[in-house]
Amino acid sequence: MIAELIVCATLTAVDGDTVKCNGQNMRLLGEGVPFVSGIDTPEIGSHAKCLKERKLALIAKGRLKELLAEEGLRVVFSGAVDKTQTHRPLVNIYRTNGEEIGRTMLKEGFAREWNPKRRNDWCD
Repeated sequence: MIAELIVCATLTAVDGDTVKCNGQNMRLLGEGVPFVSGIDTPEIGSHAKCLKERKLALIAKGRLKELLAEEGLRVVFSGAVDKTQTHRPLVNIYRTNGEEIGRTMLKEGFAREWNPKRRNDWCD
């Protein structure tokens, strides 16, 4: 798989780890390896398992929205799509300082490490 730069006329936060680029949902990798590692944020709305998760999801989405408002972001397609019905492209978004946005979300506590063998519990 070869990474490629994606040009987004519009880039918005759907939730804490999903963005919409030109109308298409894309999943943040956080510099992870497709299907091996990545980032995870709480589920929003009816997908949340508890009220605490819903609240954390809104906070994570708000932080991602702030990060996406920065100038000069680079969206890089990993070459892979997720295994959901919508086959979201797996992407990394880099800030002008070189930091990847998913890594920023992890560092600031809005996201957790994701791996396919363990599901994060946001209600504990």
